Amino acid sequence: MSQRILEYSAATNVGHKRDNNEDTYLSLPEQGLWLVADGMGGHEAGEVASAIVRDTLLNQSYRKLSDAIQNSHRAVVHAAAEGQGAPGMGSTVVALRSERHQYEVAWVGDSRAYLWTHTADGGRLERLTTDHSYVQMLLASGAIGEEEVNDHPEKNIITQCLGSSELPEVQVDSVQGQWLPDQWILLCSDGLTDELDDQDIARILCDSRQNHRRALHRLMRTALARGGRDNITVQLVQSPLTPSSRWNTLWQWIPTITGRRAWDAGLYGAALVSLTLMLYWILS
Repeated sequence: MSQRILEYSAATNVGHKRDNNEDTYLSLPEQGLWLVADGMGGHEAGEVASAIVRDTLLNQSYRKLSDAIQNSHRAVVHAAAEGQGAPGMGSTVVALRSERHQYEVAWVGDSRAYLWTHTADGGRLERLTTDHSYVQMLLASGAIGEEEVNDHPEKNIITQCLGSSELPEVQVDSVQGQWLPDQWILLCSDGLTDELDDQDIARILCDSRQNHRRALHRLMRTALARGGRDNITVQLVQSPLTPSSRWNTLWQWIPTITGRRAWDAGLYGAALVSLTLMLYWILS
């Protein structure tokens, strides 16, 4: 029995404050593999590190997910030592592997994965990952409270990083689960979660009416409207147990223009009609 190819949406944006995008992502639905990597180290370094992570997982997609991530750490360290990129470059990563009705999420750093479950009364958001960050250590120790996390001045200091030359190996954490119908897994860089808290994310996913392209567009648009201070990368992957309807499949092909389904369909339809008439006029 062949594995169903999962539906997904993905996008990245440089944001309003940066002049280059150090984020990258990988989407391999035929192999059931997705990732988001957030590079660090400045221009021509962070993007090199995140690209090495992406390419290593692409080339080692047959390996256990945690082993491939560990190998990507070694690859970034080796590249820096050989003069590729810059000394001190690094990257976070969060990756999803889906096989049959099972999924695994593995990560290093503060890029995150969330599980969203659509329910009759709206939905439920669950954070699957725990940040490898200084603020998370403070929270776990009881030194600060949950209400202090988002505004803490050192919230972006991470304690685990792919490419850190001081670490022979990194701590790759992972969680496994079983897909249920009407679920999505959200992968994102901290460019999204620096602008939107979990309540914001849940509200947008709830309002998206189970359209992952619409949800992705609204997440990105809202994060940019809140400031877009960092690169923003988002992927939404749909459960293989979610029934596919002809209408939902059709809607996925309609580009998001205004963010309103009926308006987008009307504009797209008008554009197709105009193109058809123009071609008829040219060829006649």
